[in-house]
Amino acid sequence: MTRRRNCRASVGAGCRCLLLIVVASGLIGPSGPDQHCKSLTLCPTQNLREGEKIRKKAYRRYNLRALTSPSPARGEDDNEGQIVFTHLIYKERAHSMLNRIDLRGKSIDKRSLRQALPRGGTDVQSVLATVEPIVQAVREGGAAVALDYGEQFDHCRPESVVVPQERIQAAVEALEPHVRAALEASIERVRAVHAAQRPAEHTTTLADGAEVTERFIPVERVGLYVPGGNAVYPSSVIMNVVPAQEAGVGSLVVASPAQAQFDGLPHPTILAACGLLGVEEVWATGGAQAVALMAYGDDDLEPVDMITGPGNIFVTAAKRLVRGVVGIDSEAGPTEIAILADDSADPVWVAYDMISQAEHDVMAASVLITDSEQLADAVDQAISDRYQVTRNAERVAQALEGEQSGIVLVSDLEAAIAVANAYAAEHLEIHTEHAADVARRIHHAGAIFVGGFSPVPLGDYSAGSNHVLPTSGSARFSSGLSTHTFLRAVNEIHYDEAALKEIAEHVVNFADAEDLPAHGEAIRCRFEQLGTS
Repeated sequence: MTRRRNCRASVGAGCRCLLLIVVASGLIGPSGPDQHCKSLTLCPTQNLREGEKIRKKAYRRYNLRALTSPSPARGEDDNEGQIVFTHLIYKERAHSMLNRIDLRGKSIDKRSLRQALPRGGTDVQSVLATVEPIVQAVREGGAAVALDYGEQFDHCRPESVVVPQERIQAAVEALEPHVRAALEASIERVRAVHAAQRPAEHTTTLADGAEVTERFIPVERVGLYVPGGNAVYPSSVIMNVVPAQEAGVGSLVVASPAQAQFDGLPHPTILAACGLLGVEEVWATGGAQAVALMAYGDDDLEPVDMITGPGNIFVTAAKRLVRGVVGIDSEAGPTEIAILADDSADPVWVAYDMISQAEHDVMAASVLITDSEQLADAVDQAISDRYQVTRNAERVAQALEGEQSGIVLVSDLEAAIAVANAYAAEHLEIHTEHAADVARRIHHAGAIFVGGFSPVPLGDYSAGSNHVLPTSGSARFSSGLSTHTFLRAVNEIHYDEAALKEIAEHVVNFADAEDLPAHGEAIRCRFEQLGTS
């Protein structure tokens, strides 16, 4: 039954509250001061778990923030199946879902901005003590230990770490035609962009007989990590494998978590992407144990020289622990988008772009930077109106309401550009008049998406650019994954006798100035007889 009650709340004038009382077949709410509660018909409540479902449904439906926790109790009619949620009061947030930071008229120097801007991030240090024993155990025990951990964490154990080649080929053959076409289109575009990135060897002549040649030598063997978890990421296979191939890497392995629903193998779409790219070595292992196994190998599995690819906090911690044994691309944090927009932007487009980033992870960051309060209000409303219809609505809501997301209001476009540069987003969209001109003034971003028809999801899949990008402000000093990541610049120095003799005096004097006389003697001995005492 659904029971109506009069409801008065001690709240300020103009505020609204929602008093929720869950009973056997429905929900009472919402109400304003001096108003009767209205009845909402939801699903029947049979137990605490069902009551929690109703609470979450109301939370999503009304965009509400809890002020107190629900307290389950026996229903008033003493029916066994009834639950009353007492003291469950919510405050409506005036159609606002995102936090707001108002910087209008305030200092926008670099130090102030770093303190003021929303930023989530993860504390990798906090899990090192958990991850280090895993890494050490795999270092000592190899693949068998990695499989043990996989059985513990992923609840399945493949017969072998190495995925049989016939299973990879079978995954390719089982692809639905439209999915295969999407993968092939992305591969083609990503390959075109990354092939063009390969730098050419060049030589600088400094004098007759004095030359320095810069060569670009690929890393010999790389391990490419592709995560499982909230979603399936064949796009990450493409974004890691293609630049390695275009750099000329001689040997590579893709590692991705074993999954119980697929007979202990990685997701078939992951395997299919590997097959389309010609990857012959795939390991069915994930998490910290995969990183450790790639770094140290075992008797039958060759270790790698470099590990790239995104992952959760445990993967990131493992990469930190093996750094130095192998190279790594970065310590990736939660994904993020910043959108720099003025009043010419379409609020619905902006809202969808923020929602799309938020569905990656509850810790994903979505930030709007604008000098238009009207746009800010419109985007906030558009998000509130639309996020509920996406399949991952609860995840989206948690991400958008987190401290890492929000709307930053600034005085003008100049301030917006300064804020965007200080934030140094993984993905930065520009929705302004003269967007291309604004883009040229951005110095810190993992990737810049210029104009309304260049949204981040395009870059996630098929723009041709790479989506493995620096996070957590590290775009101020690092780059995204590219062909360059897998290349080492090596200088070859070619001097003949006359060329060395011409510069020898300067080298000797420099060495003496640094109090390193043996350096100078190594030059002089080529042109004069040095004493032994």
